[in-house]
Amino acid sequence: MPIIKAQKKSVRQSAKRRVFNDRRRRAMREAVKQIKELVAGKNYKEANELLPTAQKAIDKAVKRGVIKPNTASRKKSQVAKMVKEIA
Repeated sequence: MPIIKAQKKSVRQSAKRRVFNDRRRRAMREAVKQIKELVAGKNYKEANELLPTAQKAIDKAVKRGVIKPNTASRKKSQVAKMVKEIA
């Protein structure tokens, strides 16, 4: 456990940030997972409607530093490709 006052504050801050990061990461993963399920079920219309939501979740994760920009670019590309293939 930290002894110095600033270190105690740092621990509190990182715990709070972790909650927000986990929430963003979970939102991103769930959006991608929903699209994968729709693609597996050959449901193009719903998958296409959900695509902007997934891309938005990925972009928010990048904005807050949860994932790196190239990772986000790759994920968005893969999701769009999956949806396009069932069109």
